[in-house]
Amino acid sequence: MAVPFPAGAVDNRRRAWPGERGGRIVAGVLTTFSGTGDPPRHNWAGNVRYRARRFHRPTTLDELRRLVADSTRLRAVGSGHSFNTLGDTEGDLVTLTGLPSTFRLDRERGTVTVAAGLRYGDVATRLHTHGYALPNLASLPHISVAGSIATGTHGSGTGNGNLATAVSGLTIVTADGDLLHVDRDTTPDFAGMVVSLGALGVVTEVTLDVVQTFEVRQYVHLDLPREALDEALGSAYSVSVFTDWRTPRLGQVWRKQLAADPPPPPDWLGTTAARTPQHPVPGMPPQSCTVQFGAPGPWHERLPHFRLGFNPSNGEELQSELHLPRRAVADALHALDPIADRIAAVVQICEVRTIAADRLWLSPQYGRDTVALHFTWIADPAAVTPVVAEVEQRLALFAPRPHWGKVFTVDPATLATAYPRWHDFLALRARLDPGGVFDTPDLDRYLPR
Repeated sequence: MAVPFPAGAVDNRRRAWPGERGGRIVAGVLTTFSGTGDPPRHNWAGNVRYRARRFHRPTTLDELRRLVADSTRLRAVGSGHSFNTLGDTEGDLVTLTGLPSTFRLDRERGTVTVAAGLRYGDVATRLHTHGYALPNLASLPHISVAGSIATGTHGSGTGNGNLATAVSGLTIVTADGDLLHVDRDTTPDFAGMVVSLGALGVVTEVTLDVVQTFEVRQYVHLDLPREALDEALGSAYSVSVFTDWRTPRLGQVWRKQLAADPPPPPDWLGTTAARTPQHPVPGMPPQSCTVQFGAPGPWHERLPHFRLGFNPSNGEELQSELHLPRRAVADALHALDPIADRIAAVVQICEVRTIAADRLWLSPQYGRDTVALHFTWIADPAAVTPVVAEVEQRLALFAPRPHWGKVFTVDPATLATAYPRWHDFLALRARLDPGGVFDTPDLDRYLPR
């Protein structure tokens, strides 16, 4: 059974959700997860309605600790940008948006400690005012810090790790309500605690490595020849290549280069420079996208594709993503060519990105430089799920690892073989949560006790 579509949990009618208590539309953005009002009852895209019996929005750490200690099944929800039910629960669902908005900058250590429920865009804006930056950001700044790192969410760039690689410390409410402080330097199993799928406890604070703030220029190029893909992906600080699988050539290339680097020539790698602002999804208005045409700007206003104050991506969508060895990018695309028409029939856009290797146990980039094939699908599970399965089958030769927060149908036994530290994580989970307080049905299917 596909992870995101359990009986009773799916509803594609996203327009029906914002009217629920705690949700509203402002400036084109669904603000259910803005930090005000009641806890969310559904995910960002509206394809998963949470099954929790009770919803909570604690306003103090002590209140959260009591909730955890008194619960037999509990999960924390972030910005709701996951597209599957790995984090869903039939017990207690907790949002952290009511807790204090911690922001402690340590200039001597080069770190910032932030509340886990904050959005990356809010953290980035405040960091920049102090002259600091994060090494990278995801394509949208609307996602919460804790939820993003727990699922291995990433940006792009051959030399850039996923967002979790910047984490140097965590504060976790464990199953008995105690506080556990862990860090990269002194905690032996720290590499297993960062990308944790929420299975070890409720993360309340995250300490992130920071760097000096920097400026970026963003250029968009059109019609990239397939044979130039590999060179294009390594051509700037962060690069995304988009295709809709309808033509032999690839579509847009979004190059985010350091401001001091020389601009590309007009015919860069056989492309043409975009003359009007672009949106990654064909037909969508570009006003929600970050500034293009090489105008320099601060890192947090260029590295994401989308602006914080607007609806990211399309919204009416499902998403899946597979992570493969970086060297396999050309062969992987060729493996999918025979089903290009099937993909094109249900895809809105496909994005190709690179991420550097890391040593985090459940990270999709564990032990290998990675290329990620990200698919934004139409919001139709019945039409999309068979195509997702066929994409996975055709890429099986490359040992793909699916994004933990998106649609996938990979068999649990197959998934376990893709992670060398899989059984170490199971042992860590059994030690920190012996009673299964943070278990969910789908989590147990993939990581059985």
